[in-house]
Amino acid sequence: MECKARNEMDAAWQWDLTPIFPNREAWEQAYHEAEQAVGQIGALAGTLGASPDSLKAGLDTVYETLQAVERVYLYASLLKNSDNGDPVYQKMEGMATNLYVAMSTACAFLDPEILSLPEKQLQQMMDDPKLAGYRHILEDTNRARAHTLDEQGERLLAMLSDAAGTPDDSFTMLESVDMEFPVVHDEQGREVQLTHGNYALFRVSPDQRVRRESFEAYHGTFKKYINTIAALYAGSVKLDTYYTNARKYSSACERALFASNVPLSVYDSLVDAVHQSLPAMERYLALRKKVLGLSELNMYDLYCPVVEDIDLHLTFEEAKELVFRATAPLGEEYHRLLQRAFDERWIDVYENKGKTTGAFSCGVYGVHPYVLMNFAGSLEDAFTLAHELGHSMHSYFSDHAQDFVNHDYRILVAEVASTVNEVLLTKYLLQNEQDPKRRAYILNHFLEGFRTTVYRQTLFAEFERKAHELYQQGEPLTAETLSGLYRELNGLYYAGAVNNELQDVEWARIPHFYTAFYVYQYATGFCSAVAIADRILSTGDAADYLKFLTTGGSMYPIDELKIAGVDLTQPETVESALQVFQDSIDELEKLLQAL
Repeated sequence: MECKARNEMDAAWQWDLTPIFPNREAWEQAYHEAEQAVGQIGALAGTLGASPDSLKAGLDTVYETLQAVERVYLYASLLKNSDNGDPVYQKMEGMATNLYVAMSTACAFLDPEILSLPEKQLQQMMDDPKLAGYRHILEDTNRARAHTLDEQGERLLAMLSDAAGTPDDSFTMLESVDMEFPVVHDEQGREVQLTHGNYALFRVSPDQRVRRESFEAYHGTFKKYINTIAALYAGSVKLDTYYTNARKYSSACERALFASNVPLSVYDSLVDAVHQSLPAMERYLALRKKVLGLSELNMYDLYCPVVEDIDLHLTFEEAKELVFRATAPLGEEYHRLLQRAFDERWIDVYENKGKTTGAFSCGVYGVHPYVLMNFAGSLEDAFTLAHELGHSMHSYFSDHAQDFVNHDYRILVAEVASTVNEVLLTKYLLQNEQDPKRRAYILNHFLEGFRTTVYRQTLFAEFERKAHELYQQGEPLTAETLSGLYRELNGLYYAGAVNNELQDVEWARIPHFYTAFYVYQYATGFCSAVAIADRILSTGDAADYLKFLTTGGSMYPIDELKIAGVDLTQPETVESALQVFQDSIDELEKLLQAL
């Protein structure tokens, strides 16, 4: 079925953005008002250190303006994500991005001026009750003293931020708008136009021919552009390195983790623990190869179910009901919010031409979150719905418990709430399914989620760390170099599976690489979520978890997780989750033997 244009889609399945702005005219007015407010921020320079009152007044003005700018930007961004090819949306998003850059540039004096105060004086000001709402961000600013430049330096870095988004923006336009995939053949031999959305369905097909053909067509298309994409990613790495050097960090990884006050040991211990657990992955791949009856296991054989003839195609309504039932342990308030998400059209459901691929949740402070999906009816789509609504509920709880200054949670905890929902959905399905064949299917889905979230994302984390290290060592990041590095890591993580030149280019289709050192947090988030979900189900009490959801950015993420009963500084969190993976393999083996 041909992918429809945006204006051909039923509006009932599209998100309603009118709560942000009722129309484009209102957005334009808000844009001009925000633009004027940004232009007045410079007048605050030189006034902040006079007294606690002056510091509070200045910070109030800055954050009120930032909130206005953010709303303008998010509205334009959501529109563009719904149809990246629409020139009006492109223009609006470009204007909003420029406004964001102007805001950053105007605020360049802020941290240097605060840090020009002697540490003792700054501490005394932070102790003033008037500044209680700003205490955490001021402490965080002071923590970054060694990595903050003078006003001129900060201004120059801020002015660069628009250009710094070019690699990511270019990649998005290339793969979402310009890239065209060939026609492939489905299980019945019918010609089907390959898209990002239906590739996710073809790769889980029980028919190996369909899996192979779609894999070759999909990755073959990326290979056509491999030199361009390598140049874009190399540009992103160069920018990361520039910011790293400018701010005097020892590595790009350290700079990325510093923002959330996460020790490098958390990153290192994740990689080490996963490496220690690779024999379990090898065992899982051997089981998959045996059950599928394959003489060799190719990379395109990793996603299909090991149990055939299970019809779990879902309508969106059925997926919604599953999410409702699975999240019942989280309580009535949580359910009321979920119902609002569906009733008030927080969700953009189906794929259309030009729409951003995959799925995401976007919080809009003072309104409510929004979810982008490309729902195609697979069980995986039900898990994606649960995942993104987990993000949305986290945003909603944080936004309503915290003021704007402290509402935004850090990346380290960003994947926890989403994955808790996925784990709860898995547990619900297993608890309510008695048929051994269907149980094996669901358990295999959980193992695949584990593989793709913990093992695969850790592989990604190693890839981007090594890529940055190679560049720092003077190695050009060519397509050959990057593909060779990816092949090496696939050989380590997927011993027993056959690698080929098309699998080598998979790195080229991963958008998260343009936000460096983001992906490891999927793995730590999954491990944390397994522990939290087990605790909720075993105690019947979600109170600590719901409290965690309200913390926003008012604390450092490591401390926020401790509220929910998880300590990522201890290796046991990751190690215990990896043991769950091994135990699940044991259970799957028993189920398959009984079939």
